[in-house]
Amino acid sequence: MNYLPTKSRLLTEVRESLILALPLAGAQLAQSATGFVDTVMMGVLGSTTIAAGGLGAVTFNGLVLITSAILSAVSPLVAEAYGAQQPQQAAQVTRQGLWLAVIMTIPLMLILWNGNALLQQLGQTPETARLAEVYLRAIVWGCFPALAFAVLRSFVSALSQPRPIMVIVIAGTLLNIGGNYVLMFGKFGLPALGLAGIGWASTLSLWSMFLALTGYALWNPTLRSYQIFHQLQQFQSKVMRELLLVGLPIGGLVMVETGLFTITTFLMGQLGTVTLAAHQIALQTAAITFTGALGISFATTVRVGQLGGQGDVRGMRLAGLVGIGLGGLFMAIMGVLFWFVPDRIVALYLDVHNPANNAVVHLARRLLGVAAVFQIVDGLQVTAAGALRGLKDTRIPMAIGFFAYWCIGLTTGYLLGIPLGFAGVGLWWGLAIGLLVAAVVLTIRFLHLSDRLIHATHSTAALIPRQSSNLP
Repeated sequence: MNYLPTKSRLLTEVRESLILALPLAGAQLAQSATGFVDTVMMGVLGSTTIAAGGLGAVTFNGLVLITSAILSAVSPLVAEAYGAQQPQQAAQVTRQGLWLAVIMTIPLMLILWNGNALLQQLGQTPETARLAEVYLRAIVWGCFPALAFAVLRSFVSALSQPRPIMVIVIAGTLLNIGGNYVLMFGKFGLPALGLAGIGWASTLSLWSMFLALTGYALWNPTLRSYQIFHQLQQFQSKVMRELLLVGLPIGGLVMVETGLFTITTFLMGQLGTVTLAAHQIALQTAAITFTGALGISFATTVRVGQLGGQGDVRGMRLAGLVGIGLGGLFMAIMGVLFWFVPDRIVALYLDVHNPANNAVVHLARRLLGVAAVFQIVDGLQVTAAGALRGLKDTRIPMAIGFFAYWCIGLTTGYLLGIPLGFAGVGLWWGLAIGLLVAAVVLTIRFLHLSDRLIHATHSTAALIPRQSSNLP
């Protein structure tokens, strides 16, 4: 059966995807700049601070990323309801998403508040864990707005209105930069809070972005018509169950991927402060480019979900493949930058002319070289997961992620880094191999499921299954 789209249909889908993806990618890049700016400012306070503070940032961002991923189930469910012209269902999903954000905030805050004990249990030195906790106990108050913002972002983007998200996130990032400067150094008569000031600035930024997006949802006539803040006290178990059925596997996939990077970070910490500091520099840089691909992945989920609600299965397949292609292309461009200008990248974090930083600078360059290689497969795997999410297929991708990231990536990285003596570089090659396996298998999975849906529609004129997440 010929699935090739016409040239006009392909160009139309590329245009529609870019209209949605560019603002979302821009928003993700701007939001990641919070962590980037925090890391740069930590570097001003010295290598020890950037190692400990960076560890705290990785811990906070990792946990928020996992919980936000569960909440991202709002996106395909609202997109499907929007495509099927069911505004009441879209509103119900969003309300229960806000309930879920409140529920998940409590354990998240408890974990982060006790970060010192947690990090020491994971093999970090007492000094590093103590410094990291200073940062965590300031940024912990930003947990709720971070999760609630994720719900509202999913709702707004699923209705094809991504531009306000980008504007709000950029403004929040600028506020964070200014807050870092004021609170870290104690300007305008305020006390100099150092590392804690960086955490408080991020908390202020997160609350500002959440309140701004809430205000926009109440002001915009289209969004206001959904009345998502009405009857918030009503807990709808059926909708919550659907959210969890779709969202928990999404969170599981992100958890195993984030776990790959987090456990690698802890292993780096055991190799010493120099290795950990170099790893933080390379990881934070890779995190920036990844969030661009993540924005494209969000857009792919929305496009696939919207077309699914309309019953256009061929359009769903095309939207998924266009998203995967855009994700790979974007990350390929980023990989070129990593390969050719590593010195300039490292110089953003540390004084490369200071002899005290020579060891960190040299290792960071090598790690960026490895990161340049896996940028393409990282873009492919995250957008393939986004395409599958649009089909509400989330359980099998979680299992695929566990196999690729932990059984292949982490195991290979550990063997290369520790027993075989390649240290930090070996651990990073493990990351690359794990991402490669995930990219290949997730893409094949999307092609297989979309083929099945097209064949079923062609043969029986059946509607798209509403429980695509249960596809084997």
